[in-house]
Amino acid sequence: MRMSPARVWREKGARYRLEGGKCKKCYKVFYPPKTACPYCGNLDVEKVELPKRGKVLSFAIEHSVPEGYRHQAPIIVALIELENGVKVLSTLTDVKPEEVYIGMPVEATLRRIWEESDEGVIVYGIKFVPVEQ
Repeated sequence: MRMSPARVWREKGARYRLEGGKCKKCYKVFYPPKTACPYCGNLDVEKVELPKRGKVLSFAIEHSVPEGYRHQAPIIVALIELENGVKVLSTLTDVKPEEVYIGMPVEATLRRIWEESDEGVIVYGIKFVPVEQ
């Protein structure tokens, strides 16, 4: 996936701070942020910072991963419910696949996702790590 430095800059809030959107009409909070509310269609939405902690609702372990990510295999993809009830699909890191369980407490952390060697762009993003309760 090619990412220009300008695109990385535009997406920095959602990518680095776990930002979501909040509708000013129905007051629902959602992730990722969008220009229109996915619940009521209202165009008046604001960006809000989401809680960093949550729990694993479901997960899958991906052994067959795309070229460029094979050194990271297996990748654990998890559906995470944040403390405010918002659901986020993300990857888990710093945990072995056999250690992951439903209800596992996790916390958002900033990690390197990939590097565009020809552009010199290093892309970081949010992943989740297990935490003690």
